Amino acid sequence: MRNRVTAKAAIAAFLLAFAAPAYGQSGPASPPTVGVVQVQKQPITESSEFVGRVQATDRVDIVARVTAFIEERRFIEGAEVHQGDLLYRLERPPFEADVQAKQAAVAQQTALLRNASITLNRAQTLLSTPAGQRSTVDDALAQQGSVAAQVMSAQAQLKSSLINLDYTEIHAPISGKISRSSLTIGNVVTPSSGSLATIVSQDPMYVLFPISASTALELRDRYAAKGGFSAIRVKLRLPGGGVYAQNGQLDYVDPSVATNTDTLMLRARFPNPLGTAGQSSFRVLVDGEFVTAIVEGIEPILALGIPRASVLTDQQGSYVYVVGPDNKVQQRRITLGQSTPGTAVILDGLKEGETVVADGIQRLRPGIQVNPAPAAPTATTALPAGTAPARK
Repeated sequence: MRNRVTAKAAIAAFLLAFAAPAYGQSGPASPPTVGVVQVQKQPITESSEFVGRVQATDRVDIVARVTAFIEERRFIEGAEVHQGDLLYRLERPPFEADVQAKQAAVAQQTALLRNASITLNRAQTLLSTPAGQRSTVDDALAQQGSVAAQVMSAQAQLKSSLINLDYTEIHAPISGKISRSSLTIGNVVTPSSGSLATIVSQDPMYVLFPISASTALELRDRYAAKGGFSAIRVKLRLPGGGVYAQNGQLDYVDPSVATNTDTLMLRARFPNPLGTAGQSSFRVLVDGEFVTAIVEGIEPILALGIPRASVLTDQQGSYVYVVGPDNKVQQRRITLGQSTPGTAVILDGLKEGETVVADGIQRLRPGIQVNPAPAAPTATTALPAGTAPARK
């Protein structure tokens, strides 16, 4: 009997020990703590991103102007050449001989012209005497004119031969990087042989990028009152992800929209100076490569901004949780402007000074009361002035 009583007492004590905490949890739960930020105007630089392609400002195909053998090539394939540099020397002796023959023809016709002029003067002198005849003067005058025309023809042929002689030396018409040679020494070239090499200019470079017609109108309206092209600068993101150190300037917009893509082609001009790395020199921009063109305004503007982490999205669009004066949250639909992964630019839906939740959003539902506290620094990081919110 005593053992039964002891066992019952132990069980009662055990149940009482576990029941006691239940009475302590019967009170209401405290409001969840959330991190909040105030909606403020921030200096931002408007920008838009587009896929573009680098294009050389000048490109020249080197073509032979006469038919001759290649005697010499004076450039290193793939190197940079300067305007006026000698690239090819063709066989010259046949053209030099032709020039000498044309010079002899000019000398001969010049001598005949001198004799015709003397004959004309003599006939004109005799015309005032009984021995002179008018017909003789007329014949001498016609002969002089004919020989003078032959002199001009011979001089023109000499000039043509001198031009052909000059064509036996092919010089670089522009400065730039030259391609490999399509023909080697010893081959015969003609004007129909095609391109011997191609020179591609290196500095400056163009970047061409298409934008939609609607975006073009938006850019026009945005910067028209600020100076147009002068209020815009263009930056480049290179294929490796880095940002090009040189800024560009828009200098051309196509006058027509492409009917098949509804896009407008823009062109920016970039310096492409020669740089060095170790013992080698190079230029960053290469003709034909793909880049990302970042079009941004020169002067920042003030716009409402909040941390991007504050913005949620559903099928109806973007929204945030706003904390009211009674610390209750409400869902607010917003319209976003140009935003980055770190900062959301607000066009509509919020006012300056309102409080939005940036931390602890996953614990919220509309209408609940919260305990607001300043959000963590990573959530409140604003978009620095000069950093472009990107939109493709």
